[in-house]
Amino acid sequence: MRAIKAFPILLILLLSTLLTEAQELNCRVQVEAPQVNNVDPARFQTLEEVVRDFMNSRRWSDDNFEFNERIECNILITINNAPNQNSFSGSIQVQSSRPVYNSDYNTPVFTVNDGDFGFNFLDNAMLQFSLDQHRDNLTSVLAFYAYMILGMDYDTFSPEGGTEHFLKAQTVVANAQNSGAAGWRAAESQMNRFWLVENILSQTFRPLRQCLYHYHRQGFDKLFTNLEQARQTIGDALVELRSIHRIKPSSYNVQLFFAAKNTEIVKLFEMAPPEEIERILPVLKELDPGNIQRYEQALG
Repeated sequence: MRAIKAFPILLILLLSTLLTEAQELNCRVQVEAPQVNNVDPARFQTLEEVVRDFMNSRRWSDDNFEFNERIECNILITINNAPNQNSFSGSIQVQSSRPVYNSDYNTPVFTVNDGDFGFNFLDNAMLQFSLDQHRDNLTSVLAFYAYMILGMDYDTFSPEGGTEHFLKAQTVVANAQNSGAAGWRAAESQMNRFWLVENILSQTFRPLRQCLYHYHRQGFDKLFTNLEQARQTIGDALVELRSIHRIKPSSYNVQLFFAAKNTEIVKLFEMAPPEEIERILPVLKELDPGNIQRYEQALG
């Protein structure tokens, strides 16, 4: 009788442990293959489930996250080509966000659409990853973006708090140099995984990392207690990004920052005083020229 009564208590304790020491990511995964007709669609459903399990079940750091502290993120894998039943190529889109203090709003932090994504996937294969080696391209790409999500999120909560995770992402890049897969090498492009992490760890891009902290922790987290001061802090952080632009115009990382933030920035400043808009509008047009028309219509 004692054993029977003890079982529910042990189960409750186990569930409590799992909930209080959850993994870092709450990742929703979707796999699409609209142009692929030579592969059973069930394969893509399996891939979706395996990737979701890989991202959400693995511990990516030594930190303990409570269940409600997990980082919200999304992965969309679009497969454009399948030379055979086990080989695929296409793109991977990754997005992450974090909650804003004292609100029910989640602010976008990281958005990237990586078109250099080729991989092999076998039925019943378990995804295995080790930081000290490149096993296969699928797990390396997924791990790389897991560490980037963590690094970006940590940078929003403390100054340069994501360094440890960015260094792990850089290790993934280093291990993949001789893999033959696209997206890992410096000479291939200025907008790939190599430069994404290489830039974020360089001295030139310190203003971007400082911007991540001031924009989120000193800005958005304080919007509901002091709107004017918080918006001023956010504007100051955006102005500081000009120092990057002077050295590396149209850099990949700054482009990704505005890809995530341009809608939010417009909504934040469209009701600002005229002098504040006059200060920030030229900065936005200089740093994010692809959205000049949008900024002019909303803020001009």
